Formats: sequence, structure tokens, C-alpha cells
Amino acid sequence: MNLELIDKTALVSGSTKGIGFAIACQLASEGVQVIINGRSESAVDDALEKLGQFVPAAKAHGFVGDLSTTAAVEALVQRFPAVDILVNNLGIFEPKPFEDISDEDWRRFFDVNVLTGARLSRTYVPGMKQRRWGRIIFISSESGIQIPVEMIHYGVTKTALLGLSRGLAESCAGTGVTVNAILPGPTRSAGVEEFVTKLSGGQTFEAFEREFFSKVRPSSLIQRFATPQEAASLVTFVCSPVASAITGAALRVDGGVVRACF
Repeated sequence: MNLELIDKTALVSGSTKGIGFAIACQLASEGVQVIINGRSESAVDDALEKLGQFVPAAKAHGFVGDLSTTAAVEALVQRFPAVDILVNNLGIFEPKPFEDISDEDWRRFFDVNVLTGARLSRTYVPGMKQRRWGRIIFISSESGIQIPVEMIHYGVTKTALLGLSRGLAESCAGTGVTVNAILPGPTRSAGVEEFVTKLSGGQTFEAFEREFFSKVRPSSLIQRFATPQEAASLVTFVCSPVASAITGAALRVDGGVVRACF
């Protein structure tokens, strides 16, 4: 299928690894000019080099900056005043008992996981509306529907993204700009592998995976961690002109973890 994405420009926040990097790679392979973002120059440079290996013809730029801050967003807009596609992927997670989640933790998670996407969307949506075309994607999570007891603050921020996405989609009605939320399930990203290493007690990843889906996420229908590329495939399609009727939606790529048929 021709996704008609050639010569579009996309910003993927937090895209030096994991789902964000996979999204950047797949968009680049479709002819999109991508902006890779990370907080350190070394991480961005490494991601650009790796992207060039995976997609030799990739058209890519790097932007170093913490996009959860207004200063970084202002610097970003100076370099890239307009984008066609905005993928709000930047996010953090951390297992923590509810009683230990401080006010500071709540504010930090809200600032990074929610306010970053709101700020970037507010920055770029006026130009999209003016050009009568644009795509905004929020990377939420199945945890926004089924709040994980081991990290309630994370789940709450992912629920907030569902409301933010739908509200923004409503405000873009009839403009040619679509806004959607993507809900990945448990995914084998670099962050998850680090998380598993800390919790596994010396187990292999495969052994941990079997136990995790047996005890923690037994509702999973695929009974394994998804790959970042599997989530990225859905994002890439929804970003494309051929997905123009998909907006205001919360689309799951969760391996069937959520027990729902809609």
C-alpha cells in the first residue's frame, strides 16, 4: 500500500530508542523527513547513525533538548517552525507503591507525560489548520484503561492523554487535521528490558516474560511482549493521508490485554 507520506515532515518526541525510534524509522522508510529528539547529543547522534543504517535513504534531522520544558520547545520552533506530523511519544514510567508517590512525583509525571504533548500540539496545530492538513498522535497506553497498581501515577497520565487527544480532535473538526491516541500494550523496549533486569532476580528475559504474562497480564492474547515495530506500524498508518477518516479515536495495539471488543 502506498501510504502517500513522501515529503511530509514529522517530529517524534523522545525518539532515540524504543517505540519512538521505531516510529521514526518506519516514517523515514515511507519517505517522511523525520526529526529525531532526545535529551543528550550523544543519544541523538547514535539514533541518527542507527537510522541511517536501517533506512539508508532517510532524510533526518536531530534536535537535542528536553521537550518537557518551554525553553526547549521555543528552541525547537526556531529550527522547525512547521511540521506535518507530530507524534507525542515522550514519556516516563516508574514502578512505585502508591503511598510513596509524592506530590513532586505526580507533578513530574504530569509535566512529562501530559503537558509536553499539550504544549507541542498547541505550538504546531495552528499551522496544520492553516494548511488544512496535519496529523497529531499521542502515545498513550493500555495502562490508561487498566491502571497498573504498581504505577498508578503513570496510568493516570496515560488516561489523561485519552481525554486530551479526543478534545483536541473535536477542536480540529473539519480542518483536515486528525488527532488520535495509540495504546500500546506491554512492549519490549530498551526501557522495559532495563526494568526487567532490575526485577528479574537473575532470570532470563524469556523466563520473566512467561511469568509476567501468566501472573501480571494473563489477559494478553499474544502472551508475549510486543515489539516496538508492531506499535510503530499502526502509528505510521494513522499518520498517513490514507487514514484521513480516523480521528478522535483511541486505537489499541495491546496484544489483546484489554478485555474489550471495541
